[in-house]
Amino acid sequence: MAVDIAIDTGTSLTRIFLPHKGVVLCEPSVIAVRSEDNRMVAVGAEAYEMLGRTPPTIRAVYPLKGGVISDCDLAETMLSAMLGKVVSPKIRMPRAAVCVPTAITDVEKRAVVSAVIHAGMRQVCLIESPVAAAMGAGLDIRESHGSLVVDIGGGTTDMAVISLNGIAVSRSLQQAGDAMDEAIIKYVRRKHDLLIGRRTAENAKKQIGCVTEGVRSGTFCVKGSSLSTGLPDSVVLKAEEMPEPLAETALTIVSGICELLEETPPELIGDIYTDGIMLTGGGALVAGLDKLISDATDLRVHIAESPSACAVCGCGQSLSYLNRLETSRPQIHPFKN
Repeated sequence: MAVDIAIDTGTSLTRIFLPHKGVVLCEPSVIAVRSEDNRMVAVGAEAYEMLGRTPPTIRAVYPLKGGVISDCDLAETMLSAMLGKVVSPKIRMPRAAVCVPTAITDVEKRAVVSAVIHAGMRQVCLIESPVAAAMGAGLDIRESHGSLVVDIGGGTTDMAVISLNGIAVSRSLQQAGDAMDEAIIKYVRRKHDLLIGRRTAENAKKQIGCVTEGVRSGTFCVKGSSLSTGLPDSVVLKAEEMPEPLAETALTIVSGICELLEETPPELIGDIYTDGIMLTGGGALVAGLDKLISDATDLRVHIAESPSACAVCGCGQSLSYLNRLETSRPQIHPFKN
C-alpha cells in the first residue's frame, strides 16, 4: 500500500498530514541524542521536555534553524522517527510535499530533500510556505487575483503576493516566534536580573504575549536563576510588560509587509486593498499583531482559522496535484531519488 504524505518541517514544530486523516502529528522539532555517538534517545515532545535538563552525556537540540536544516544527520533521524509514529512500516510512502521558506537556497533545498528521502521517500516536492499557507487558509490561488499571505512561523516570517498559482513578489525575514522568545529572555535578564530558558520564555509568550497595550491582561510566573545570587528565583511578569520585548520583532514584520506592498504591481495592490491581508502561522496568534499591521498598512487583516496548521494542510491539498506537476508552476520543485 502506498500513501503520499505532507510535511511541515518547522523550526519549532514538525507537522505531518495524511490524506483522509488530516494532521496526524504535531510535535516539537527536537531530538535528544547521546553525545558520544549521536544515537537517538528521544524525539518530539519527549525530547522537548529534556531541553536544558540533560546531563553532559545527552544533548537535546533543534536540527533546524531559521526554517532550514542545520544538521542533516539529526534531521534525517528525527523525521524517520516521527514518520514511524504515524505510518506503519508496511505502508510505502513514495512521495512527499514539504513546506520550505521562500528565500531558501539551492543548497538548503538539497538538504531538505536529502533528509526527507533518507527518511523513506522516493520523490519530494518543495512548496514555499506562503503558497501552502494560502491553500490551507482557503484562498483560491489559481485565479488572476492577488492575495497577500503572511506566514509567521518559529524561525522565519514568509510573506508573498500570490496570483495564478505563482508568487508575484515575496520576502522572508529571520524574525518570527523564536526571535520573540529570545527577546523575552533578554528582557527578563535586563529588567528583572533573572536568567530563564527558552521553554519558559515560549510559555510566557503563549500565556501573556502581546505587541500592543490593552489587548491582553494577566500574569505569568517565570522561574530561573538569579544573576546576582546564582540561586533559584522567580518573577511574576504582567501582560502590560510584553509589548516592550516583543515590539522590535513585531515592527520588523510590519516593516517587511510595507516594503513588500511597495514592490507589488498596481493591479495586485487593488486586489489586496479589497481583500486585505491573511495571517497564518503560530505567530499570528500573538495578541495585537493583527491590529498593529492593520494600523500601519491601512488594510484589513484576517487571522486564518487554525493558523498554525495552514501550511501543512495546504501541503496536504497539493498532494492531489503531484501526478500532474507542470514546469510552469515555479512554487513546486520536484526531486527524485
